Amino acid sequence: MKMKSVIAVTVVALALAGCTTGLSNANLEPIPGSITYNGQPRTKLTKSPVGSTFTHNFRRWNGDRVIETYQIQPDRSLKIIDRRIIRDWLTFGSDD
Repeated sequence: MKMKSVIAVTVVALALAGCTTGLSNANLEPIPGSITYNGQPRTKLTKSPVGSTFTHNFRRWNGDRVIETYQIQPDRSLKIIDRRIIRDWLTFGSDD
């Protein structure tokens, strides 16, 4: 009976380890490779509606794939609203 309890606790702990807190990513800072890493781009997306989103894919220095979602702000600047980091499966890492 004790072994079943240990297994149940382990399964719950592993399930919870994969959960996210649901906190807002409102203040994501640009990283090398981000469109806004060296500041806002000089050209503005004037034909795209305010509030529209698009994704930008790139690789980090270690080969991890990064997918960033940007939103066009009322002043036509870009804001990072989401970032996913997909680690190389050979390093046995988990996705962020």
